[in-house]
Amino acid sequence: MELPDDELIRRFLTGDTGAFTPLVERHRQRVYNLCLRLLGDADDAADAAQDTFVSVLTKLDRFRGEAAFTTWMHRIAVNACYDVTRRRRRQPMLRLAADGDAPAEDTGPPAPDPADELAGTRDVVAALRAIPEEFRTAVVLADLQDLPYEEVAKVLDVPIGTVKSRVHRGRVALARAMGLEGREHDRTAGASQEQA
Repeated sequence: MELPDDELIRRFLTGDTGAFTPLVERHRQRVYNLCLRLLGDADDAADAAQDTFVSVLTKLDRFRGEAAFTTWMHRIAVNACYDVTRRRRRQPMLRLAADGDAPAEDTGPPAPDPADELAGTRDVVAALRAIPEEFRTAVVLADLQDLPYEEVAKVLDVPIGTVKSRVHRGRVALARAMGLEGREHDRTAGASQEQA
């Protein structure tokens, strides 16, 4: 029988250090997927997910239970992604890759990306990277992680109206980045002309 998160947390806080492992195992994939969608890079996502669980481990005694554990953990994961993004921006680019740059040896086909299945296509992943971070975060949490707006508001520490606005604007920006902007309008206009 699997123990609920709150029982594992209680046990960990009372000295059972082994209670942390099931928490990590239970939430590892979801946290990684969130980080991957926000960062768009598997290595960065793995770093952010690891940072998330290190923070959860060191801050678990501060979890007050006012929100669900997963909400609290998502907030830590989002902040870890922001930290990775800030570090990435500060790193100098050594040189631009030339078109002829390629690995000296054949490394075989790329490993499948689990986020591709959930996001639909690589085009969606690339388009997500093209939209502003605050919109991307809201869209990923609401649409790809299936969190209710109330929980997204808690994760991002913003009012629910701001979440709704960011999700809407993120969806519009995502459609634009994917070249889908105007298709719905064209379809609606075509249908109304046919009825006339």
